[in-house]
Amino acid sequence: MYFYKDITSVHLEPTEKCNAACPMCPRNIHGGIQNPHIINAELSLVDCKTMFKPDFIKQLHNLYMCGNYGDPIMAKDTLEIFKYFREHNSNLDLCMHTNAGARPAKWWTELAKTIGKQGRVIFSVDGLEDTNHLYRQKVKWNIVERNMRAYLDSKYSIADWYFIAFKHNEHQIEEAALLAHEWGIRTFVIKKTSRFYNYAQADPKARHAMGKDIQSSGRWRDSDGHTGMQVLDKKGNSAHILEPPTNEEYQNAVAKTVAKMERAAASKTEFYNLTKIKPKCVEKQEIYVSARGLILPCCWIGGSLYYRWDAEDPTKGSQTWKYINHAGGPDAINALKPWNTIESILNEGNFFSNIKDSWTLPSIEQGKLDVCTRMCAKGLDKFAAQWDARHLDKESRNLL
Repeated sequence: MYFYKDITSVHLEPTEKCNAACPMCPRNIHGGIQNPHIINAELSLVDCKTMFKPDFIKQLHNLYMCGNYGDPIMAKDTLEIFKYFREHNSNLDLCMHTNAGARPAKWWTELAKTIGKQGRVIFSVDGLEDTNHLYRQKVKWNIVERNMRAYLDSKYSIADWYFIAFKHNEHQIEEAALLAHEWGIRTFVIKKTSRFYNYAQADPKARHAMGKDIQSSGRWRDSDGHTGMQVLDKKGNSAHILEPPTNEEYQNAVAKTVAKMERAAASKTEFYNLTKIKPKCVEKQEIYVSARGLILPCCWIGGSLYYRWDAEDPTKGSQTWKYINHAGGPDAINALKPWNTIESILNEGNFFSNIKDSWTLPSIEQGKLDVCTRMCAKGLDKFAAQWDARHLDKESRNLL
């Protein structure tokens, strides 16, 4: 697959903590009760110094913080971790994805100085003052605006704005792009989420169902094929329905195609059995490091570890966990354990090589990793189809 010396990119998730409650995030149950398998793990600066040695940092081209369960701004040492990487590689491209809803303005100014022109912050803001909170629940607009402007006011800063299109905010896209231009955003990106199309087979009669059955019944599909999600509050009560954009320009065309192909196949499993895999992790020579210190090929594999919040023990019955347990369990791929290093996990363990071998197996039943077929399908890349970048031309103001 690849070895330690080959790695040029690291996706680091410094924490499982988050200040938001996004309905499509696996850290909570449809925006409500927290996923019971999330332990709010967090990496300290000491942890990162243990895992990432200066010589390894010098070989990297990219370090970015994003993740599956948390927002980097919620980790105590995020700024210090960025400074540590910058100290050992002045050419390293540093990047952070965030909802911008925490930390004082001076923290953002210091972050801008640390990242500098060799990197960027990606602001995940899905609406304006009256709509952003409908998806980024608990995130306060006045704090978002203050922090974005504090970062952008620095002479060192480069930033992009990623805007997920929903039915409730699609009418604001042009207004948001103009605001992005005014504030000094480099690129405004309309993000065409693929997540709605995972719900196309849901029973519409169960649209308002609650409780333990929400995994299967909290999704709906109307007679026209539109799909949506029931959003819950922290008590598990109905809050509102999250719906995809009505404008086809803002819908994920590849995800819609995949959903149709899945429905046409005898089963989803049959569809994935036939899918060829083009692994992004190999193309990017990248590893993902979780907030618990686990070394994995990508965040999608990491995201599948605790997604089954309706299961008492997510480690049982999961295909991904079978591969981890076959490699010796989570401790065998944890770089924080004294007997491990990132180098030993990549060069001496069998976890990565077994995943690579799975890509050419004939079926999911025989071990072909399903998360890889879903996220790295050759010729059907619904992840790549999400991005619709509108570069902000400061001279002509040609935003859209």
